[in-house]
Amino acid sequence: MPITILGIRHHGVGSAKNVAERLEQLCPDMILIEGPPEITEALALVGHTDLKPPVSVMIYNTENPRQSSFYPFAAYSPEWVAAVYANKNNIPLRAMDLPAAIGFQIDTLKQQEAQAMAEQKSETEETDTPILPPKISPRDPLGYLAEVSGFSSGEAFWEHHFEKNYIKNNATDHFEAVALAMGSLREQQVLSSLDEENVYREAYMREVIRKAQNELYSNIVVICGAWHAPVLQEVDKSAKADTKILKALPKTKIKVLATWIPWTNQRLSIHSGYGAGIYSPGWFEHIWKIPDDYDLHWLTKVADVFRKKNVDISTAHIIEAVRLAESLAALRNFPKVSLEELNEATLAVMCMGDAIMLNLVREELIIGKKLGKVPVDIPKVPLQEDFERTIKSLRLPLTANAKQYDLDLRNENDLKRSIFLHRLEILEITWAKRVDSRSKGTFKESWKLEWEPEMMISIIDKAFFGNTIQTAAQQVIKNQLEQETSVGKVAELIQKTIPAELFEIIGVLLNKVDELATISADIMDLMFAYPPLVQVSRYGNVRKTDLSMIQGIVDSLITKIAIGLPNACYGLDEVNAEKMFQKIGQVNQAVQLNDKPEIDQIWMDALSKLLKKTGVNQLIKGCTCRLLLDAQYLSEEETDRQLYYSLSANNDPIEVAAWIEGFLKGSGMILIYDNKLWNLIYRWVVQIQEDVFMELLPILRRTFSKFEYAERRQIGEKAKAGIITDDYASTSNTAEELDEKRAEMVLPVLEMLMGI
Repeated sequence: MPITILGIRHHGVGSAKNVAERLEQLCPDMILIEGPPEITEALALVGHTDLKPPVSVMIYNTENPRQSSFYPFAAYSPEWVAAVYANKNNIPLRAMDLPAAIGFQIDTLKQQEAQAMAEQKSETEETDTPILPPKISPRDPLGYLAEVSGFSSGEAFWEHHFEKNYIKNNATDHFEAVALAMGSLREQQVLSSLDEENVYREAYMREVIRKAQNELYSNIVVICGAWHAPVLQEVDKSAKADTKILKALPKTKIKVLATWIPWTNQRLSIHSGYGAGIYSPGWFEHIWKIPDDYDLHWLTKVADVFRKKNVDISTAHIIEAVRLAESLAALRNFPKVSLEELNEATLAVMCMGDAIMLNLVREELIIGKKLGKVPVDIPKVPLQEDFERTIKSLRLPLTANAKQYDLDLRNENDLKRSIFLHRLEILEITWAKRVDSRSKGTFKESWKLEWEPEMMISIIDKAFFGNTIQTAAQQVIKNQLEQETSVGKVAELIQKTIPAELFEIIGVLLNKVDELATISADIMDLMFAYPPLVQVSRYGNVRKTDLSMIQGIVDSLITKIAIGLPNACYGLDEVNAEKMFQKIGQVNQAVQLNDKPEIDQIWMDALSKLLKKTGVNQLIKGCTCRLLLDAQYLSEEETDRQLYYSLSANNDPIEVAAWIEGFLKGSGMILIYDNKLWNLIYRWVVQIQEDVFMELLPILRRTFSKFEYAERRQIGEKAKAGIITDDYASTSNTAEELDEKRAEMVLPVLEMLMGI
């Protein structure tokens, strides 16, 4: 029975055109294409009006969706062309490569083997490990032909001989030439980097061909990667050997499913890491759609790209660029203009030699930002269906380009978008990422959306949590809550849950945090929980959420923190004192945000006790003194007393430096305007011995590095004067006469910022 083997490049325009021509000539009764048999059913959809490439068949392990593989197709992929022909003419179509389930099983076994070897290696002394010679990876087989022919790479050789020089009514000679080139390489035992894997794959492919023959198909066409073409002819000779090879494959019970997903030109590009990737998906699509006068049409597209960026490009530029590209091709003895000549002409004529402008052409056209489309009625998991239904109703399209959405939560649709995106964040589906909003109001949010095809794995991976995004996100929170014993971690879960409006689980979370806070003696944990809970309590005003219960928890939490804080700060070493220093500052900000006088009083009383307690690290003491001073809870006289005592020459210099770091608390403004504090610190620095000063320098540099640049500059100017006298203060603080008209100009800006 005749078998015709067509060796192709997986995304080659010339290969695709020759495949289309050869199929019309042969009129086969069975078509086999390279690919795992699990995609055969999905291929029946090729040609559907709503299935628009670039698209990919995704095959995944139903028990572990993260174990998946992709089989991308473009309009110019030879396999896609063959599938369109088969479906249009009602010809049986099958994929014939090694099953994906076996591939997944092999990957699992390799991971287990690698892990076992790593464990064994860790148990063996390094001196006992034999030194092995480096393993040499096989070259790209086409590289040998390229070297003989004077081409820079195997890719360039293939492009020149088998993709660019497409001539109609020459498909038979084309595939004979491909088979001859690959056969010669294999006869000379030129190795491919995948030869070990190919032994099993090619044996399986031959077995599928034999099966088709046994089903009495009389005119079978096989479309496969060019490297496999010569050995797939040996169907009759290798039956016994193939059976022996296939018996060595591992048995597997892995169940897989296949579905179509949108793909992008960027993912077809070789720069994405795709093994069968191409350098210019956008260019290939262009010459596939426009076989005649493609150079003129291409440069017209280039001109449009530049014009959209306000670059002056005339019709004369296009004409001159076409002429230059044709001249370059003629000088190089090329029968047709290629992308290389068009790029050089663009660079010279349109870009005026500026290569940076050519990068725009590469991004917009040569690779392109196209995203495929799949039918809405293809088989999907329920969570995937809910995701697609929701983004359609919220008008959040999947695009290959990153797009920022600035949401106003007072707008109903924007609020729904925010809720949905927060739920995706809980599910760790990274399509949307929060970015800083231009507005400081709590009713504003900004998100950056950038779709990557692999994100569909994350959606399918979460499908067992629930059939909708809402129920799945709720189940994720519930699962995390069951294992959680930290008040702070539960508070973080509440902080995630409120903006996602997962109301069914909010009550459970609040009860859990209340229960844990009641029995917890870990003050650091309670301090970790307090700021997010205060932050969450603010959502009631913006999202119209009833959070009356949480306010009682917040108030009881600060009471417990205040009672335990002095003892929690006793005897801390430098590392733990630094952590406590950070937490005290965060709780203080949260107390100010809560804005309740009775809570302020409780907190300030706790800080006062902490300031008077012995055995507390000076970093914390300095921080406490500053917070009490800022709140005007500590009088100037008492602050002066603390300053003199803490900066005394009799104190350990390291402790003094720690106190200064805590007191200054990331802001140098107090040093600039408080001359009394300045003089105290200046005198303290002057009296320190040089060797001690060098020891303290890293601490002091760390402290001052946290100041703003303008603050550091003013402090440097002030240091030139040394001790500040009354004369210096009077001259440096002399203000110019106030210009009331200029001052009033700032009022509208302040009103806008403050939302007045």
